[in-house]
Amino acid sequence: MNQKERNEIRRRLAPDKNSIGKIYGCYVNTTGQIIARVQASTALMPELELEKYMGIFRASLGGTEGKNLIGLSFSMQQVLDSDEHRLLSALRNTGLEDEEVRQQFYEKAVAALDMEHENYLILLASDAYDVPRKGRDDSDADASDTIFRYILCAVCPVKDGRPELGYNASKQEFHGYESEQIVSPPVIGFMFPSFEDRTANIHSALYFAKNPDAMHTEFIDALFKTDVPMTAPEQKENFQTVLAESLEDDFSYDVMQSLHEQMREKIEVHKETKDPDPLEINAREVGAILADSGVPQEKIDVFTDKFSEQFGKGVSLNPNNLIEAKKFEVVTPQVKITVDPKSSFMVETRVIDGKKYILIPAGEGVEVNGMNVKIHDTDVQDR
Repeated sequence: MNQKERNEIRRRLAPDKNSIGKIYGCYVNTTGQIIARVQASTALMPELELEKYMGIFRASLGGTEGKNLIGLSFSMQQVLDSDEHRLLSALRNTGLEDEEVRQQFYEKAVAALDMEHENYLILLASDAYDVPRKGRDDSDADASDTIFRYILCAVCPVKDGRPELGYNASKQEFHGYESEQIVSPPVIGFMFPSFEDRTANIHSALYFAKNPDAMHTEFIDALFKTDVPMTAPEQKENFQTVLAESLEDDFSYDVMQSLHEQMREKIEVHKETKDPDPLEINAREVGAILADSGVPQEKIDVFTDKFSEQFGKGVSLNPNNLIEAKKFEVVTPQVKITVDPKSSFMVETRVIDGKKYILIPAGEGVEVNGMNVKIHDTDVQDR
């Protein structure tokens, strides 16, 4: 699913735009016991309550592609005959109305999930989207004969409420009150099947993780039984390792600065143009940046080979996963320097009298511990 397709589904998750009739779920305590079940009609819900549920499901489709959102692919054999695909398909085909199928799903999910001794809520919703045909100007035309049926799942921690001070309008007084339990935003979730080319792709599911470092692979293993793509932190770490091992002494500050700047520009252009396709960069494109930075071709060839070994031949990665686009940081054992990425070109390296220096131009607006200070010409010794 690209961003445009995902946003189309997210827009449906408003109280007045979807066909979700009921929301199902189960509440699980810290010992893994189901202590309550949810079966709530959306038609009977107060507006605020329904919006809270819809907000949870929208959040399970939010975040950055390749970081918070990853596509899980089923093999042909799984689609033809596997318990995991059969269960997900049964949930979808019955619109979640089969209690036995829901119970089977709950049991699998609860047995697998490790929520680190937290109470949590598993929520399920089923929707049927009558996909409109697109006109020439990409606006919705007449309704089509394609109905996209899908299910959503969100797993939310449930935390104890905190005492608060609130206003009682009838008494015109402030009093303390305490919410017993609060449902937090989802930490993981999924959509099945994926919505691709404006139809269902039963060979794929879209998986959400609020924290890329906590994908809950145990949940994926139990319910999808498919290979988990390399997480964003793993991609970044492995990319940096490949660079360092390939370039060796040629992996200089200037090379890293150039990589960061050009990847950041690629991210900015993609954002400004609102390109719906995923943002990608491959080994050849990185190699071109390295060549422009003066890295010898033999080192670039080594990088290309190691990149293919680590990530797969012909694989492209999302630059957002490889750099901190909103931060440029230089760290020495004694000093940490954080620079606006757009101004990273101002930081230079020099060797003066045999010593290595990191130089930053200092004009007006210099502060020390929050105090404006002046740098006088007499403070500087020309060398």
